[in-house]
Amino acid sequence: QGQLVESGGGSVQAGGSLRLSCTTTGNYFRTSIMAWYRQAPGKSRDMVAMITRGGDTTNYADSVKGRFTISRDNAKNTVDLQMNSLKPEDTAVYYCNVYRATNRNYWGQGTQVTVSA
Repeated sequence: QGQLVESGGGSVQAGGSLRLSCTTTGNYFRTSIMAWYRQAPGKSRDMVAMITRGGDTTNYADSVKGRFTISRDNAKNTVDLQMNSLKPEDTAVYYCNVYRATNRNYWGQGTQVTVSA
């Protein structure tokens, strides 16, 4: 099936930006609709953005619309998430995976994003 490795997280002040990157291996992820998810402490893991196989269609959670941009490079097997105008409520561990992934799917280790006020 392949692996998922998320990177690019860190600590920023509110209003700042971060760019997350997800490196995938294997054809399964490269040919799948992909998404970024996040999980804050004590909360469920929620999808924040998705992108179709060819990258022509994207969709975002209302909470990040206009601030986050998802993109992918199938030649490099990467799925990125550009996050601008970050807010403290964006603080979470961020994961990438296939669209509509569940707890039964394999998950990578995620990358921590911390936004201070």
